[in-house]
Amino acid sequence: MRLHTTTWGSGDRTALLVHGLMADHRTWRRVGPALAGRGYRVIAVDLRGHGESARAGGLDGYRPADYADDLVETVPEGVELAVGHSLGGLALAGAVDRLRPARAVYSDPAWRLGRGPNGYRAEVFVRGKSLTREHIGAFNPSWAEADLDAEMASVRLWDERTAYALEPFVGADLWPDRPAVPSLVALADPSTLVSADAARMLAERGFTVRTVAKAGHSIHRDDFEGFMSALDGWI
Repeated sequence: MRLHTTTWGSGDRTALLVHGLMADHRTWRRVGPALAGRGYRVIAVDLRGHGESARAGGLDGYRPADYADDLVETVPEGVELAVGHSLGGLALAGAVDRLRPARAVYSDPAWRLGRGPNGYRAEVFVRGKSLTREHIGAFNPSWAEADLDAEMASVRLWDERTAYALEPFVGADLWPDRPAVPSLVALADPSTLVSADAARMLAERGFTVRTVAKAGHSIHRDDFEGFMSALDGWI
């Protein structure tokens, strides 16, 4: 599936931005222009089931492999930098061997969906469709007003079947065996997706791991400056 894309800048280097579950290209409203200001042509995709991209016919069309295949079909060759957040990090990891960006950044990636009462539950995300702007603001007190607007708009378009389609992967080992290209993992503090033990394991496998102090899961919206600082040497 060819994905809807949004572009910032016209530099001679290409950067790819891949959002997480429930979001779309609008989550990168500050990151995109910031990278464009550094000389990139920035391409942000809407994953299938999100934003302006098409919907799959059923749950079996929202597998991690489908997201990865869409990136390969949509993104031009010669990407210099690829950034994936959460579900976007999972999608990017599945496509990176084929995209072969010069560098990859995984922001609090969803490489393991935990079990148990505090683990992954699709209905928790689906309930997000009914949250008011005030609720979202209460959950994310550091977000700017524009981020709240973007979240409300994104959630209204989001296909909740994407959440249910991930349930078969709960508890599965989706950790990359190695970084296919030089790769940075930026983590929330604390990360609910990548434990301290998992972070050490990723470092042992060759990933550079950095934590953005006191940032939540959406690091680039919780602490934009901290997120960009974590990318020092990578962008």
